[in-house]
Amino acid sequence: MTELKLDDRDRRILTLLQQDARMSNADLAEAVGMSASALWRRVRAFEDEGIIERYGAVVNAAAMGLGFHAIVHVHLTRHDRDKLADFIRAVETNRLVQECYATTGQSDYHLRVLAPDLDAYNRFLEDFLFRLTAVASAQTNVVLRTIKRDEPVVP
Repeated sequence: MTELKLDDRDRRILTLLQQDARMSNADLAEAVGMSASALWRRVRAFEDEGIIERYGAVVNAAAMGLGFHAIVHVHLTRHDRDKLADFIRAVETNRLVQECYATTGQSDYHLRVLAPDLDAYNRFLEDFLFRLTAVASAQTNVVLRTIKRDEPVVP
């Protein structure tokens, strides 16, 4: 892979696609002042270079019955390679875990969790998270409201 040099037009293309990935090629080309074929080649280059990783839809979690939203700060017992691999595999396959970040600081991992309600979240803790041998403890911050999310990535 070669590194693409991004100009202002490229940044505009990427911003518009992040705001509406269903925008037609013709509409996108018109919005940035390019021909449809030149735009298609540029977007294809973004895909080939891994700048565009995927396309998707933003789904309203509450409308899907997932009204409980939490950030969970996880502390590990120790950084045993096998236990850590088991933890990561388990987190990757749990449908309630939306995101997981390994970080520096007091916590080892931060999880963003969506659940139907507090009872379901409690079951997540008791039946899943606290059964993982790598987990020493976890602290939950309940999300009261979302201030900002899905900000377009623009270099």
